[in-house]
Amino acid sequence: MLLPLLFSTPTTFSITTPKLATAQAEMKRTETKPPPLSDSQLLTEIQRRAFRFFWEQSDPVTGLTNDRAKNYESKDEITVASIASTGYALCSLPIAVQHHWIERKAAYDRVLLTLRYVKDRLPNEHGWYYHFIDKHTGQRVWNCELSSIDTALLMMGVLTCGQYWKNTEVERLATELSDRMDWGWMKTNGGTKPDKKLLSMGWKPETGFLNNDWDHYCELMFLYLLGMGAKQNPLGADSWTAWKRNEVEYGGRKTLVGGPIFMHQMAQGFFDFKDSRDLLGWDYWAVSREAIAMNRQYCVDRIGKRKTYALDVWGLNASDGPDGYKAYGVLDDEDGTVSPTGAIAALLTDKKAALRAGQAIYNRHGLKLWGRYGYGNAFNVDRNWFDDEVIGIDLGMAIVGIENERTGLIWRLVGLHEGMKRAWKTAGFHRTKEKEPRLIHR
Repeated sequence: MLLPLLFSTPTTFSITTPKLATAQAEMKRTETKPPPLSDSQLLTEIQRRAFRFFWEQSDPVTGLTNDRAKNYESKDEITVASIASTGYALCSLPIAVQHHWIERKAAYDRVLLTLRYVKDRLPNEHGWYYHFIDKHTGQRVWNCELSSIDTALLMMGVLTCGQYWKNTEVERLATELSDRMDWGWMKTNGGTKPDKKLLSMGWKPETGFLNNDWDHYCELMFLYLLGMGAKQNPLGADSWTAWKRNEVEYGGRKTLVGGPIFMHQMAQGFFDFKDSRDLLGWDYWAVSREAIAMNRQYCVDRIGKRKTYALDVWGLNASDGPDGYKAYGVLDDEDGTVSPTGAIAALLTDKKAALRAGQAIYNRHGLKLWGRYGYGNAFNVDRNWFDDEVIGIDLGMAIVGIENERTGLIWRLVGLHEGMKRAWKTAGFHRTKEKEPRLIHR
């Protein structure tokens, strides 16, 4: 049984049944300013609405979760799921149980259903899965690739649930799914490049392995750590050291890759890098801290050029935009498009800036952006454009980031996994005590 929401929701609908997020009618976008929320209430509401997305937009037969959904309609015809969004849906279930938004048995049953389907019926090659699939049938759509990074996101959700429901069928299935991933196949391009150290980005049945590898700093860290923690043919430390770490500078700050903000948030949602350095001497927490400060400054420096940006309104990300999906970032293209969940997921490294951004966007743009599942994916005041859709992976980074800042739950569950302990050791991570602010490398 789903439990009622904990407090009345600040929006145009009301809860009239004990089912989570059952609305009287479809939400209507208005210019009305929403009721004020404290910082704590805002974070709770962002998390809870993100969970609403993962619960409502997961197929009750397959457990596969929409890649995206409409934010103002209770009925939605979108049927394309992604394995990455499904991974975050799995991560959201322990969070929902802990906050009493859903009964433990209902959450367990959803996880079990999903893992059984993924194991027995979802098409795969060597344990790797297609990026986009039909949520009802599991079949590949858009001739997409088997995606290494998106399979890894799926597996992070699988392993998180395995640790939360220890000594159950969920843990057994989680182990079976992770154990059948063929890391050697993805690393060596099916054995054709036996000396390769880097993982391919993916594979297509029509053309084989993609031309590009995961070869430079971005969100890739959780992919390599997952591979280094594998029981079967794990990646070695040479795979960790093989990818490039290119420094960039802006506004007197240095980091690794300006780019979209999610590159500095996705891996950090699963691993607590704080006060740690790897075998090469890199502090990835400091890297993220500097990148997020740089992202904000880059927007602030363009306040006179763009109407969207303000001292507390920033967040360049890979997101929807007025002209379609695009990777916005520092030292890359920008057109005034801001990702609210990108700013909120920065909570882990700059809580004050993230909360100010969340409040400013919520209060300034009201229900033009705030809908059934929280903030729309992006907005652009210069173009008078406010997204009417949300994207699963961005909601996932927000719900996970907020939970880690509050309780450390996902970090703790991932850190308890024996494979992840091995991976942490293989990458040479060790705690260090240093004066703040810590250097990104030493």
